[in-house]
Amino acid sequence: MNRLRRNPGATAGLAAVAALTLLTSACTITPWSGESTGTPVSTSNGGVPAGYYRVNPGDTLGRIANAFGQRPQEIAGWNQLPPNASVVPGQVLRVAPPPSFAPSGMQPSAPGGAPAAAGVAMPAPVVSDVTLAWPAYGPVLQKFVPGKSTGILIGGQIGEPVKAAAAGRVVYAGTGIEAYGPLVIIKHNDSVVTAYGHNSKLLVKEDDAVTQGQPIAEMGTDSHGVTGVQFEVRSDGKPVDPMPLLPR
Repeated sequence: MNRLRRNPGATAGLAAVAALTLLTSACTITPWSGESTGTPVSTSNGGVPAGYYRVNPGDTLGRIANAFGQRPQEIAGWNQLPPNASVVPGQVLRVAPPPSFAPSGMQPSAPGGAPAAAGVAMPAPVVSDVTLAWPAYGPVLQKFVPGKSTGILIGGQIGEPVKAAAAGRVVYAGTGIEAYGPLVIIKHNDSVVTAYGHNSKLLVKEDDAVTQGQPIAEMGTDSHGVTGVQFEVRSDGKPVDPMPLLPR
């Protein structure tokens, strides 16, 4: 499988704080609320724990699965539902794999073919053909730490342009997740999305098509007064360290 390729034409540096919120059709989908802190975050959809989603009018199992980078049968299985189940507004669904879940064919093995011992880390998600560029210029103030953070924070100046890391479609642009301020999320293909949080001004709207390097927002500050943008990459709904995917 192909991994994200570095873009040799861009330079390093920037600022960020992010979360992912995906929009399909007329319904706003807010995934992994509070994941970076481990606590639920109150959203316009009603507070739900990290890894869960409250169904909105017009949602379907397939639409929700697509927004979260999952397969409908997986979400159905995690919620003890038939694969073609209907969902109703207000229903809370698990949209992230339970701790014991390992996709078919992905269970690591110990030497000799024996099953891996419990607690062995799964390999990092593989990301398909998307070439990333830096979304902003500035120092990396916070690095990606598995289990503790879901992206990187790139510093800069208030009002500095925040640019799309790759071409795609804006699936969320708004302030529905209070902890992350004005947020933009771009879907690049069926499995890869990027997020840009703590902006001072949004320059795009939902369903806009964007090109790589196009300004999508202006940099703002987080709740601690730190100026920067939270930059996050998700592959199949799972956070990926952006650093190895960005040009050096």
